[in-house]
Amino acid sequence: MNGGQVLMGEYRVDLQLIEAVKRGDVQAFNSLMLRYQSKVFRIVARYVKDPSESMDVTQEVFIKAFRAIQKFRGESAFYTWLYRIAINTAKNYVVTQGRRLPDIDLEINDMEQFIVRNSLKEQGTPERLMLRDEIEHVVYDVIDHLPKELRTAIMLREIDGLSYEEIAAVMDCPVGTVRSRIFRARAAIDRGVQPLIQQ
Repeated sequence: MNGGQVLMGEYRVDLQLIEAVKRGDVQAFNSLMLRYQSKVFRIVARYVKDPSESMDVTQEVFIKAFRAIQKFRGESAFYTWLYRIAINTAKNYVVTQGRRLPDIDLEINDMEQFIVRNSLKEQGTPERLMLRDEIEHVVYDVIDHLPKELRTAIMLREIDGLSYEEIAAVMDCPVGTVRSRIFRARAAIDRGVQPLIQQ
């Protein structure tokens, strides 16, 4: 079974659970929560640094989703819809607490995974691995200075693993625009790290 078939299977399971929730099956919503709780928590934790607060906001995300699920029409994947609710809820929480929204919602651990998957995936020698800190700094700096739409697109793709179609739905733009933004972001990152990985 290829990745596309797996995604379609996941999509169908979500739709079946959602239909059950709409008919009043609370247990079906609990199943959706179990499927997505850790993902939602990670999204929230980018904005809300305190773990106990993050858990509270995560619960609020699912409460909002439960209340709004009758409006879900299946025009996007459930996770895409839930992702938007999570981002908005987390941002609103930060603002209501009188705190400043982070300029870049990218964690160092995610950053390391991104680097390992990309810049270092064919550079496994000890000498190359010693460059990780320097490469990490460069990649982080490049992403931090990207225009907001490029930064958002590359993070949704590389960190959250969303499809181009899902990113288009989240960013409210055509798929072609998403592809262009991701291409430009990757090109900028490549330009930044190339001098290091060629050493």
